[in-house]
Amino acid sequence: MQKTICLIGAFDTKGQEYAFLREQIVSRGYKVFTVNTGVLGSTDLFPVDVEADRVVEFGGGHLEQLRKKKDRGEAMKIMCAGATATAKALYAEGKFDGIIGMGGSGGTTVVTSAMRVLPLGVPKLCLSTLASGDVSVYIGTKDITMMPSIVDIAGINRISSVIFSRAAGAICGMVEKDITKIAADKPVITASMFGNSTECVNACAKELAAKGYEVLVFHTTGIGGKTMESLVSEGLVDAVLDITTTEWADTVCGGVFDAGTERLDAPGRMGIPHLIVPGGVDMAKFRAPDTVPAKYKEAGRIFYEWNPSVTLMRTNKEENRKMGQVFAEKANAAKGPVAFLIPLKGVSILDGDGQPFCDRETDKEMFDAIKSNVKEGIAIVEMDNNINDPEFATKAVQMMLELIKEVRSERK
Repeated sequence: MQKTICLIGAFDTKGQEYAFLREQIVSRGYKVFTVNTGVLGSTDLFPVDVEADRVVEFGGGHLEQLRKKKDRGEAMKIMCAGATATAKALYAEGKFDGIIGMGGSGGTTVVTSAMRVLPLGVPKLCLSTLASGDVSVYIGTKDITMMPSIVDIAGINRISSVIFSRAAGAICGMVEKDITKIAADKPVITASMFGNSTECVNACAKELAAKGYEVLVFHTTGIGGKTMESLVSEGLVDAVLDITTTEWADTVCGGVFDAGTERLDAPGRMGIPHLIVPGGVDMAKFRAPDTVPAKYKEAGRIFYEWNPSVTLMRTNKEENRKMGQVFAEKANAAKGPVAFLIPLKGVSILDGDGQPFCDRETDKEMFDAIKSNVKEGIAIVEMDNNINDPEFATKAVQMMLELIKEVRSERK
């Protein structure tokens, strides 16, 4: 069956560029479904399947009113909402198999808002002038491919013609490729991991896989935790093995791997089994040493250069106490089974005996805060091990399976 690619963007100001992109896609044997998000007008260079007036109506507005008001901010807001609703509806109707769009800051904002509403696995490519910078706000937690346009998206020239052609080839290749699906009958467990807890998570994943579970590992770099929580909220996860909750150290200290204050919320809200380990809470993360806030340097904090791009800072007692209180609050609010597993000999590699971040009194501040604030009935197991000891991983798997069993017993 011939695949269809959705071409979405501002055809009023970028008609020539989209006409070229469309031609490249069609020449490769694919159908094109076009959606115009241009407030000022349209194009006669190619057929338009969904015009801007319909997109704006999806966003709760009226195109003529937007044109009269000439308020770019309001127009962008409504068009983003409209593009999102339009893409969602069209995909549900089977109108396209993949989507591509392009633009500067405004165009990128609109087309990626449409892409973020689409399911994981749907090919999504945005050709953007912003793609070489921080694109987290455009990608969110979805699998959007961002491609740098190199030159501005303003006409067809010796550079843009090459880039546009490659973009067309990329989206066609993504749509063409048949995905080999892994059996979906296995229950899914997500696990959180950072470099300082890799041994533990790998051991847990291996043992759980042997017991018939599919384990999805997420790198706790801020967006990793957000993405894991997003999949949980979408109902795609059966249990969460939260070995590495280090992102909360960044939330508290203003580090670069901050996953937001909702981190640890999704499992409890969805009522699925959640094992919480204070893994990596001994470290807040910054970029190169010269990016560390002056207040921390002046305070004489302990730092460790994990690699040239990541500088770790040892968390202090006050920060650990705050995290412990937060973790307890998150567990108390959970609708499903939740438990804590605590490694008394270090929450990371660097917190092991004799290592740079080893500070048992500071660790204890967090552990005590958890114990004094968690409500009765929530299990807290302490082990005289480092987080990466084999015995700790074995216990984590055991507790995870017990929480899963508890849910299954309740559903019978």
